[in-house]
Amino acid sequence: MTTSKERPRELVEMAWDPITRIVGSLGIYAKIDFAAREVAECYSTSSIFRGYSIFMKGKDPRDAHFITSRICGICGDNHATCSVYAQNMAYGARPPALAEWIINLGEAAEYMFDHNIYQENLVGVDFCEKMVAATNPGVLELAERTECPHAAEHGFRTIADIMRSLNPLEGEFYREALMMSRLTREMFCLMEGRHVHPSTLYPGGVGTVATVQLFTDYLTRLMRYVEFVKKVVPMHDDLFDFFYDALPGYQQVGRRRVLLGCWGSLNDPEHCDFTYQNMDDWGRRMFVTPGVVVDGNLVTNGLVDINLGIRILLGSSYYDDWAGQEPFVTHDPLGNPVDMRHPWNQHTIPRPQKRDFKDKYSWVMSPRWFDGKDLLPLDTGGGPIARLWSTALSGKVDIGYVKATGHSVQINLPRTATRPETTFEWKIPTYQGEPLSNALERDRARSYFQAYAAACALYFTERALDEVRRGRTQTWEPFEVPEEAVSCGFTEAVRGVLSHHMVIRNGRIANYHPYPPTPWNASVRDVYGVPGPYEDAVQNTPIFEENPPDAFKGIDIMRAVRSFDPCLPCGVHMYLGGGKELRKLHTPHAFGAG
Repeated sequence: MTTSKERPRELVEMAWDPITRIVGSLGIYAKIDFAAREVAECYSTSSIFRGYSIFMKGKDPRDAHFITSRICGICGDNHATCSVYAQNMAYGARPPALAEWIINLGEAAEYMFDHNIYQENLVGVDFCEKMVAATNPGVLELAERTECPHAAEHGFRTIADIMRSLNPLEGEFYREALMMSRLTREMFCLMEGRHVHPSTLYPGGVGTVATVQLFTDYLTRLMRYVEFVKKVVPMHDDLFDFFYDALPGYQQVGRRRVLLGCWGSLNDPEHCDFTYQNMDDWGRRMFVTPGVVVDGNLVTNGLVDINLGIRILLGSSYYDDWAGQEPFVTHDPLGNPVDMRHPWNQHTIPRPQKRDFKDKYSWVMSPRWFDGKDLLPLDTGGGPIARLWSTALSGKVDIGYVKATGHSVQINLPRTATRPETTFEWKIPTYQGEPLSNALERDRARSYFQAYAAACALYFTERALDEVRRGRTQTWEPFEVPEEAVSCGFTEAVRGVLSHHMVIRNGRIANYHPYPPTPWNASVRDVYGVPGPYEDAVQNTPIFEENPPDAFKGIDIMRAVRSFDPCLPCGVHMYLGGGKELRKLHTPHAFGAG
């Protein structure tokens, strides 16, 4: 690689730091090669140590979901839910079916809320008229002349009209999306009492009082969201397809090898008993099917395989190794050997030190998934692309409102106030015959998954109402905390894979490790020098921005990073290697984390 000493005028050192997130402050450091029009080098950093895995030790396991929900200020309910799943396994608890439908309705509302506010009010800013005018005026000029293929569905005549609707605070669609975020938060609170730290969610079920009126209140809001999402999907299809046409080669922005992980979510209470012995079976019955997708192919959709394959490497992170420590777990409940680098056996030994990009530079470890041969740096694609891809390939979901075909996911939405019955189909993305995971396809999947979550919620509402009408209104089952147990919980946080691993000894937590999507996506170079997903996706990303180096805003890099749904920057500072600040770009305040 050409060094800054050889070509100092053609490299710009850029930093996005801090970007607040659940495991600290995310920083993206990159060097831009303007001669080659690409990113030459990238590092992902986290500057804050949180230590949940340390202070969970010795706690009453029944407090785990209340504590771990505070890991994040936006997806705390995902952590609480995952912790409850792990507790159910440890306690041998199986909640009543109605409780599971209520939890599913809460999680579906969270997906709708977070994906909506992130996609429309934060990602959308990168594609709005003002941003495009400042970075690619030629593209905006073309957008003014380009008619929208789906204008009848979303109401915008030209692509430029869509861009104007995304302008912060003043854009029509921007404001409409803000209203939808309020509705979806209300939907969550109806099910679990409080957003984002649930007050009625417990192991064994929920404390929610289930009535016909409760689900009717949820459904009236849901149908307004269904009406809205019928506009969301075709609008984003038009916008993202336009960028491919306007900027040939844009498929390479944020592109990396397809290495996707999905841990599955939304349990089916008819099959889920939370036992480890049956985990493969009830995992495959989830309404979002778990799976590991490598180069476009499904490697496994078994949760036991997924669990046993997790490895936590240290690499360039600020920790001492725990090799030589006594393992907590040598074999899983099925008798399979458990690796020392598995979360059940992890010891968190922080070692603060000065950041050095040639050595240690982040508090984020390097989670990897072992396929029996290689340690794969899986990413979540921001969540939706991995969920849809895994569900599509598995071909197991078929509930009328949604159907996995083996190569796509069909989403059927009923007639609403002003829009007819609508069917969307998310198809596995390809480019020149190869599977494609890049910035725009991650963003596109987020729109489709909003529709998917809404469709699932319609089904869950029907099932919950059926339980109430049959008089099966119990929402909680008692349990006892064992003296000894090992357990795990798997679900999908908004941004992707989420697991909680717990070891109980003498009735107390002996070891506890939550792994949300951010450590997977923001992981650093591991002990073998393999970069994490953010780093990998940004390195070698081409630059299409029209501005010269002295006015460079880095919009293509921003789109690549934001497509993963990281926590968001309140400000981006771009500077030369000598320390001179070129530009200070302020974006709307971050609503998300994780």
